[in-house]
Amino acid sequence: MEDLSTARPIDTDRDGGLERFMLHGRRQIAQLLQALIDEHCLIAAHSGGGHSFVTALIRLDDDSVLLDVSPDPAANRRALMAERLLCITQLQRIRIQFALRGLAEVIEDGRPALRAPLPDQLLRLQRRESYRLQVPLKHELGVSLKAHNAAREPVQMDSRVIDISAGGIATVVLPGVAEFVIGEKLEDCRLRLPDTDPLALTLEVRNITPQPQRNGTELLRLGLQFVSLPGNAEARIQRYIFNTERERNAREKGGI
Repeated sequence: MEDLSTARPIDTDRDGGLERFMLHGRRQIAQLLQALIDEHCLIAAHSGGGHSFVTALIRLDDDSVLLDVSPDPAANRRALMAERLLCITQLQRIRIQFALRGLAEVIEDGRPALRAPLPDQLLRLQRRESYRLQVPLKHELGVSLKAHNAAREPVQMDSRVIDISAGGIATVVLPGVAEFVIGEKLEDCRLRLPDTDPLALTLEVRNITPQPQRNGTELLRLGLQFVSLPGNAEARIQRYIFNTERERNAREKGGI
């Protein structure tokens, strides 16, 4: 995990490439903030001028969030006077950054705390495209691929998604049914996530790996990259990954 003592804010205004990692939906932001509370995540809170302190979220209300105070009174005064308090943390090895404005000191359960309105946007930075979620068998994630056979005739094939990331998916197909070429773009494919309508998308073939089976047959593992993924589709994929990770972590902690 990133050392909070050395964590530095990212200038989201200057780095335009970060927009696809920004969450603006109130429900999504509240969900992530609640996860920070549930996971007892520590937060580096920057008040400007090189000043920061380590804190944690205490509670989430409908329109505000409560933050633990610093043991240093001077740090609390700087936070209350600052135009914004920039908060940096990590959740499941993914960097989270958001700004709190309009802080006020309150008393929560007999102890001082800092209250601020919910942030209107939140950075969930998952640059590591190599990180892939192994899809549980019970989820039955599937993808419909539109490709061509050796005679260049159109072929549609359905296969199971075995892992998924913010950048793409991996699936396993029978050899000989279709011809796949690295760099080829597969138009009008359909990704089926649980409890939602299929997502229409374009996939680019990034790698093809033969996988011998115990019975002597062979399958092909396809690594497929999302191409120009619409924002709403990306949000749904990220939400699926996030919820599945939370469920898995909860089972592991509960010994289930």
